[in-house]
Amino acid sequence: MLTLAHALTIAMETLAEGRRRGFAPLACVVLDRGGHVLALLRDENASIYRPEIAMGKAAGCLGMGFGGRELAKRAAAMPMFFNGLQAAFPHGMLPVPGGVLIRDADGALLGAVGVTGDTSDNDEICALSGIAATGLVADTGA
Repeated sequence: MLTLAHALTIAMETLAEGRRRGFAPLACVVLDRGGHVLALLRDENASIYRPEIAMGKAAGCLGMGFGGRELAKRAAAMPMFFNGLQAAFPHGMLPVPGGVLIRDADGALLGAVGVTGDTSDNDEICALSGIAATGLVADTGA
């Protein structure tokens, strides 16, 4: 089970990693496997709508069952399908890196993280650091 303590650690470490690397200010959302927000942190200097973008990254991963990298590949191969999914997903979907599934050591799905503020690749780096800080397993879909 993904706990509040896990979620807070993921979100805090994600933003801290961005600061350590000198990335643009980030926002991070952590969702449980049902898509409910457990934690949402936004750097005070992050630009407008960053929480909503982070939500689209995380919710898209949960809704489709793939990490952001795999979603990006599939969206490139099936653009009409993924365009249509935008209406079906209540928080939208952003099929890009920066959306990462969270799994336990046995591979069971626990939730997802969405990070935004810098490039998608850099957002993902920070999400991976946040998840690693909890001892849980990141699934980018790569």
